[in-house]
Amino acid sequence: MLIASRSHSIVTEFILLGFMEYPELRTLLFLAFILIYVVTVSGNLGIIILATRDAHLHTPMYFFLSNLSLVDVGYSTTIAPRLLMTFLQKNSTIPFTECTMQFFFFCLFVTVEVCLLAVMAYDRFTAICNPLLYFVTMSKKLCLVLVIGAYICGFVNSAAQTSVIFSLSFCSSNVINHFFCDVPPILKLSCSSTEVAYMVHFIFGTAIIMTTLLIILISYTFIIFAILRIRSAQGRYKAFSTCASHLTSVTIFYGTIIFIYLRPNSGVLKGEDKIVSVFYTLVIPMLNPFIYSLRNKDVKDAFIRMRGKISLN
Repeated sequence: MLIASRSHSIVTEFILLGFMEYPELRTLLFLAFILIYVVTVSGNLGIIILATRDAHLHTPMYFFLSNLSLVDVGYSTTIAPRLLMTFLQKNSTIPFTECTMQFFFFCLFVTVEVCLLAVMAYDRFTAICNPLLYFVTMSKKLCLVLVIGAYICGFVNSAAQTSVIFSLSFCSSNVINHFFCDVPPILKLSCSSTEVAYMVHFIFGTAIIMTTLLIILISYTFIIFAILRIRSAQGRYKAFSTCASHLTSVTIFYGTIIFIYLRPNSGVLKGEDKIVSVFYTLVIPMLNPFIYSLRNKDVKDAFIRMRGKISLN
């Protein structure tokens, strides 16, 4: 809705276009996205329950993994329900306040995600390079501090970007050519100067992504050298298998994030960007439980033990 003022119209709500350009695929896309969301929530909650209930998984690695699963549920839930509504309504409007809150929580959860991926890389570095001191170094206190630090980092980044972006004036058009309230399509609608907003977004985004990516790269550099020093092929395979899932998740997630936010002309949303956005907002959270469990013997054994307990009851 647009409310007229003396100089221009003020936006009180936005219209999310979603995937309206594909009306013939409306039903198919709705079914696909609701299936993705259900699998995401059930898979990640399954990881959280296993890591919490099974004593064999009470280790730093699975503490971080359960928090990663919690974050995946969080930002998938921030995006998916509103996206599904765009398929059910002719004009999917979202109030200005709700759009602000959606962006805030999305930015919060994505920031926590990249921080946790960096923390998990450090955890793998400690486990492989200093195995004898692993549980001493990765104490419960340090693990808790690292996770709390990730959430604080997410809150600061989200609060800074949200306050700057949504303090801008929006007028003339209230149509967001996207399926959620994200930076590029929102700034495109502003009728005031967006230079400061773009600068804050770029500085915070670059600092967080590059810092966490640097931690991951340094950790894996030491991990690779440590693995190469292992004499037996079986030992090298076992060491690498402990971090293969994490490395897969990092590669997929960072690849899509950098493509959307840190490439040239990232402020211009193209058609294919929606597909990439679907991938890192909805598909990756769905894939993470499978990535971390399919090749993980500990998770499989925990699942078998829990299934056995349920059968006995």
